[in-house]
This record gives sequence, C-alpha cells and structure tokens, in this order.
Amino acid sequence: MGRHAGILVPLFSIPSRRAWGIGEIPDLVHLGHWMEAAGLDFVQLLPVNEMQEGEHSPYSALSAMAIDPVFIALDDVPDFVEPGAESVLTVDQRSRLAAARAAAAVDYPIVRDVKGRALRAGFARFLGHEWAAGSPRAVEFRTFRARERWWLADYSLFRALHDENGGRHWQDWEPSVRDRDPVALSHARGRLSEEILYFDYIQWLAQQQWQRVRRLLAPVGIFGDFPFMVSGNSADVWARQDEFRLDATVGVPPDAFSETGQDWGLPVYRWDAIAAGGYQWLRQRTRRCVELYDGFRIDHLVGFYRTFVRERDGTRSFVPDAEPTQRSQGERLLDLFRAHGSFVIAEDLGTVPDFVRESMEGLGVPGMKVLRWEREWEQPGRPFRDPAGYPAISVATSGTHDTEPMAEWWDSADLAERQLVLELPALARSGCRAEEPYSARIRDALLEVLFNARSTLVLLAVQDVFGWRDRINIPASIGEQNWTWRLPWPVEDLLVNGEAVERARFLRALAERCAKAVP
Repeated sequence: MGRHAGILVPLFSIPSRRAWGIGEIPDLVHLGHWMEAAGLDFVQLLPVNEMQEGEHSPYSALSAMAIDPVFIALDDVPDFVEPGAESVLTVDQRSRLAAARAAAAVDYPIVRDVKGRALRAGFARFLGHEWAAGSPRAVEFRTFRARERWWLADYSLFRALHDENGGRHWQDWEPSVRDRDPVALSHARGRLSEEILYFDYIQWLAQQQWQRVRRLLAPVGIFGDFPFMVSGNSADVWARQDEFRLDATVGVPPDAFSETGQDWGLPVYRWDAIAAGGYQWLRQRTRRCVELYDGFRIDHLVGFYRTFVRERDGTRSFVPDAEPTQRSQGERLLDLFRAHGSFVIAEDLGTVPDFVRESMEGLGVPGMKVLRWEREWEQPGRPFRDPAGYPAISVATSGTHDTEPMAEWWDSADLAERQLVLELPALARSGCRAEEPYSARIRDALLEVLFNARSTLVLLAVQDVFGWRDRINIPASIGEQNWTWRLPWPVEDLLVNGEAVERARFLRALAERCAKAVP
C-alpha cells in the first residue's frame, strides 16, 4: 500500500471566503492544493452525515447515508445562482449571513436557517424551470433518484414526516406511521410527494458537488468516518426498528477520557436480529462509504466486537458477553467493511481488550498509535514507545478530534513525563529540554518523530501542525465550544499566508526525508 501522510480536519472547520459561515464541499479543493504543497496525500474528515436541527455532534445523525445540507455550496447551485444568487436574499438574511461569515466559530442556527431558505428557493425554481419541462438536469435528477433509491426512499420520507411532525421523535408520531403500516406510508408518500422530492433534490446537489470535488482533489484522497451508531431519532432506526433497542443506550466503560465512562444516549444494536438479516444495513452503510470516500475510519471499533450497554436500571454489560462470540462477530464485521475493496483504518483507543488488537493484526487492519499514549505501561517508569518501532500496519497520529492538542498536552504534562518523551532517540537529538514550555522547536521535533514512525500511515491533527491550542470537542461535555471550531483564516489563504506556507514547506521536507506521501 505504500506509505502515506495525511491531515485530520473537520469539513465544517475550513470555510472559504465565499462559504456561508461553514466549510462547504468545494472548500476541500482549496485544502487539497495546500496539502499537495505540503506533501500530504489524504485528508481524514469527521462524519458529514445530516445532523438534527439544534445538534452539533456529527456522531449523532439523522441519517447514516445523507450528506448534511449545511455543506452544500449555494454558489455552485444553478437554481440559486441564475436568479441572482445572494442578491435574492432578503436584507435580514444577508445581514445574518454576513454575521455567520464574520463569526469566529460555526453558528449552526444561522447557517441552517439562511441556507435552508436559499435551498427552498432554489428547489422552487428547479420545479418550475427544469422538472416541469423535463430538462436534461431533470433527467439527471431522475437518474439519481432511481440509482440511490436503496437508501434515499426511506431517508426522504422520514425527513418529510420529521418536518411534518415538528421535529418530534418518530416514536411520538401517529401510530400507523410510527409503526410503518404500509397503507399509512403510501398515503404519506402521496400527501408529502413534493417535500419528499425536495429532500431528494438536496441530496442530489450534495452528491454532485461531492463527486466533482473528489475528481478535482486527486491525487489527494478523502477518508471518511464510519460512526459506530446514529441517533435513535433517525431515518435508519425508524426504518429498521427490529434491529435496535431504544430502552437502553450505548457508551464506553471508564477510560482515559472519563473516570466514570460515557453514556452516548444512542440506541443499542440487536446483534441477533442484525445477523439474521444478513447485516444488510451495515452492508449498505459500507456501500455508501465506498461511493463517497477513498477509504474510511471505523469509529469505536471495539463496539463492533462487544457493545457496552447501559440499561435503564443501572446494569452495565457487554453484548455479546463471551470473548469467542465477540471475536467472531468483530472479524465478520471487519470482513464486511472491507468487502468492496475498501481501505479501512480503525479507531481502537480507550479500553480495548488484547484479543481485539490481536484480531486486527491478524486481519491486517491498521489501528491508531497516539504518541502520548503509546507507553510501556508494565515496565518501570512507563517509558514511551519509540514510534520507529510501531507496527508497520498502523496509523501514527498526533491526536484525535477528542484529544487536547499537543501544545496543551505538553504544557500540562509534568517534568517527569516530558523527560520520558525526550528520551525517545529522535527527540533526544533535538536539543529540546523538559523545562521548556511548548514552542515551535518542540512542535517540530514531535512532528518529526511521528513522520519517522515505522507506521505506513501518519495522520496529523491540523492544530498540531501549527501548534494551535484550539479543540474540536471535549468528550463527555456539552457546550458551544464543541464541533464549531474554524481555521483562523479562509481556507484559500493557506496558499498565501506566511505561516501556512512555511508549514507546508516543513511538512514536505519531512515527507521527502521520511518517504511518506509527497503526491
């Protein structure tokens, strides 16, 4: 597979000047130009699945298949551009859009509202000028609807019903629709036909923009994220109610992020029912990932081997409960995820039993090696593992969307921990001292250590490339600070900003010296 180096950054974090206050699909092209200059050949995104209004976490989505409309670039939608683009917005809408663009972080309520109104206006024009006339674009749209019906039909019906019911959980809908009575669903499709067409339309726009960007980005690849679960109030759970439990939740036991563990509030897989159905939904999710990405990261891999279930009475247990069954299930699912020739990496952090990592090694699935956590925990002093000795089939990384940036980690570490880090051979030669606060010298020495890892993949969080202290998410917390961070400049400025240009040169030199990436 060769050796590769990439960058971890959420799509929402990279808006361009023309974007509407959030990173949009075409903005990936600007990022890709900088990545080529930096000698990087893949970008790891967080999930881009549609989130519920009022929700910011991409790991709790309304759909495992649909792209969130907030990522659509209106400037690339003919039905919005031809009537006058932003000039057709009201004074209030233009004012709110300007505020979203000027904000230091993503303002989801404004972005969703203004962009949603613009998409509705574009759809009305499409109906009148394209759909009714049977234009070539209308033919393309019909083809898309037929080709993607395997996931689009349930999604768009769910979204239309979701809006008709004021966003209430589907369990609170009228019983016949809630329970998917065929007659009731048929009536709903007739009653909501135009709304269903609208949701098909915005997914068509998103798909067009996405596939165009993939072509323009080459040879830089896009890695997606395969979330462990979706929201209970989602099209997928509504359509497959027999495959999920809503009377319990999934989470994780105590780990490095939380002394008490985490409760994600997400539904629980009924693994027996899913297996009986041939894992159809997970196969469909894999198929969708293959359509969108060059590879993907499996979130919370251990959950596919054994799911940590929290019952309402306080009981905690793993499902399945026996190691042989857990191993068999996990390996079956990993084979499924790779069935289309997909390249996958796995997030295997936190409390992970040894047999899971043994299983991954046997299957050749790369796991994550986070520098700060890779230590010989059973040896005296708990020295850090030298990245030069990491398994070749692994991902050497500076951190994840959940970890604090390396700058924060270094400055919060005590002198003993810093000294142990500096005993790594590559760092010992850097001249850095344990007493030093985080600096450009320490930043670059840590990045060089990662590039010299034996791992075939190196993945750098964008904050760590620059030495920034901004966080994407603080686990087990709820607040506006999560999932809203943006680059300090428009993404196109990466090619002209002095700091960004210097970072690209530094990374390319590392890549060339360590024979990683360099597209």
